Amino acid sequence: MTSQTASNDDAHGHSHQDLSGADLIAEASRVLTAQGEKWTSMREAVFSELAQCKRPTSAYDIADNLSQKRGKRVAPNSIYRILDVFVTNNLAARVESSNAFLVNTHPGCEHDCIFLVCDECGETTHLDDEDVSRTLRNLAKARSFKAERPVLEVRGLCQSCA
Repeated sequence: MTSQTASNDDAHGHSHQDLSGADLIAEASRVLTAQGEKWTSMREAVFSELAQCKRPTSAYDIADNLSQKRGKRVAPNSIYRILDVFVTNNLAARVESSNAFLVNTHPGCEHDCIFLVCDECGETTHLDDEDVSRTLRNLAKARSFKAERPVLEVRGLCQSCA
């Protein structure tokens, strides 16, 4: 399984700069602390682990990997709490249908999550489309519903599996 990100510019020239490695970790730390949260060594370890994953990853997989690296057990519940902080602060996105997480490679940018998920190989493509996001939010608003973090998942087959 792999993860890909495709970005679109909106009518206002908004675009995303995808970061990786040390630049991504530094930006995640900056964004989280700017939101009044602490950037602890454990949060950095979880974020670094998630950033290395090429596919949506579960809290259990992250806990297992960190447990091996640290030589002591890391509880999945601790990882879930940290991932919840990351999702709330736009450092990660949750792929609801597989209860897995992807790092946000442009953590300073707020956007809604649109995922194309292949049912055969699990490849997950993350799209940024301001028109679709605006339409979803407007539909919710028209029904007096305040959308907090819209997530749209389209399940099917990727090009390789189709």
